[in-house]
Amino acid sequence: MDQAQALERFLAGIERRAFRIARMAVRDDDDALDIVQDAMIRLARHYGARPVDEWRPLFYRILNNGIRDFMRRRRVRSRVMAWLPGQAPAGDDAVDPLAAAPDPGGSPLELLEHAEAVAVLESGLAALPDRQREAFMLRALEGLDVAETAVAMGCSEGSVKTHYFRAVHALKGLLGER
Repeated sequence: MDQAQALERFLAGIERRAFRIARMAVRDDDDALDIVQDAMIRLARHYGARPVDEWRPLFYRILNNGIRDFMRRRRVRSRVMAWLPGQAPAGDDAVDPLAAAPDPGGSPLELLEHAEAVAVLESGLAALPDRQREAFMLRALEGLDVAETAVAMGCSEGSVKTHYFRAVHALKGLLGER
């Protein structure tokens, strides 16, 4: 399989997870799609010739940088718009929870319990500081190891361990033992 086909398969396999991460961070489907698409284009354009095993941490690094840039622009736009007459700053009050795809074979009670558990987890993740949420999602949900997460987050492995530990501890405190 040549490099272009390998890159296409990699991007197709990571697209849904990347979208969930971006949507949870920015809370808007269209903005999340734009961020993911931009990250994919950047990976293909700048790092497509790199070895396949380097793509995953590089992609998450690009994605997280895109999310941070978007959030910075949103904060600046919100501050500027607050000064204009008749304009209200865009708040983060609108909650757009992740669309969980429940097992279609489950009973209605199981589906309800699953939906409630996902909603509780989403609210717990949303309450975490950005770096803790990022470390938790990359380690627990995406399955990156400490070294890959460090590359993706642009920090040391020790920092990843600290952020992840604090995220797990905070989630246990917020969510309780389920």
